[in-house]
Amino acid sequence: MSEPKIKYCPGTLAKNFNTYSKTCLRKVFNGKKVSHILPYNSPQLSDEDDAKFIENRKRISISGVQEKMSLILDKNKLRLTKEGEQGNYILKPIPIDLKKVDQVPANEHLTMQIAQQIYGIHTAENALIFFKDGAMAYITKRFDFKEDGTKWGKEDFASLARKTEENSGLNFKYEYSCEELAELLKEYVPAYLVEAEKLFSIIIFNYLFSNGDAHLKNFSLLESPSGDYLLSPAYDFINTHIHVNDTDFALNKGLFKDNFKSEAYIKFNHPAKEDFIELAKRMSIAEKRITKLLKPFFIKQDMVESLTQRSFLDEKTKNTYIQLYNNKRNFLNKE
Repeated sequence: MSEPKIKYCPGTLAKNFNTYSKTCLRKVFNGKKVSHILPYNSPQLSDEDDAKFIENRKRISISGVQEKMSLILDKNKLRLTKEGEQGNYILKPIPIDLKKVDQVPANEHLTMQIAQQIYGIHTAENALIFFKDGAMAYITKRFDFKEDGTKWGKEDFASLARKTEENSGLNFKYEYSCEELAELLKEYVPAYLVEAEKLFSIIIFNYLFSNGDAHLKNFSLLESPSGDYLLSPAYDFINTHIHVNDTDFALNKGLFKDNFKSEAYIKFNHPAKEDFIELAKRMSIAEKRITKLLKPFFIKQDMVESLTQRSFLDEKTKNTYIQLYNNKRNFLNKE
């Protein structure tokens, strides 16, 4: 594998860049001039570097199935953390045991960029980065540390729901509904009405972009500077249907705790506009706000397709990505 030919910023996907743009460097790397090439070969290629990654994985405490490594920005160079160091970044190389595994980093990066750039969803800052042998990886900046190195308070929704493998079984993070997510938000967040709108947009986004991994541990609350809790920046957005045959929602109960389905849902076997309107009402979102929140998801397909074409997915996967998005948008439009 050789060094990739780059025509777009591996962070923002802006045109006419062969490395990170100034915007990406500012947002992701604190303005430092960081290379898009890591000083390591990919774990699968180099036994020596693989040993470093194995040792690094012992120290990272972030949950999840996909392998994650901890990186630190040392002056203007990224490197694996050493014992006793706290990393600033999470690195996710190409995983194993999925369809189209080599497309996973580009898929997650594109989906996160669409959420941020097109739909205005507050996401963790992120980019693509490459090993010396050209293999692609996804890198995201940690948002749970203050500038002085101390941690912000952070609780994922599995913890808020008091669900663990011990008390709820192996599928503990999936046994829930989107409506119940909102109930947890209302219980723990004083600024509920503001944050409920953000959660509602994230739920629609996950449906529209086939993110079948939006389980309880992929939603979190984060301490704010004033000491209360708000939704954390969104993370782990990915079109999972490209890699596995999954359902519309990661949460087993779907949208509602009482299994409500609109006539369109029953007819087409997928949620439709009326289902999301009903969810918004149950979340206490004002009717005039519901229309405004839904509108961007019906009208921005040209922007989605343009950003997808500038992504680092291969051509076949770009077409699949756009097709899956258009299929979901058609269901969302059903009355």
